[in-house]
Amino acid sequence: MSDVEATTTPICSAKGCQDPAVWALLWNNPKLHTPERRKTWLACEEHRATLGDFLGARGFLKDVVPVADAPA
Repeated sequence: MSDVEATTTPICSAKGCQDPAVWALLWNNPKLHTPERRKTWLACEEHRATLGDFLGARGFLKDVVPVADAPA
């Protein structure tokens, strides 16, 4: 992988993970954000469930989409 690819490849948001992200977890905190606002965490296959469970337990998770389909 070239330096350019390394800086443009989305990386998983899980602590310590450097794997390429394949999922975008779209979320918001209703106490802080307007209902239409979406924040994004990126996830590799291994961390999709744990990151989703974390957000879901708090009622923050709104959608999970492939990285290619995530809003810019």
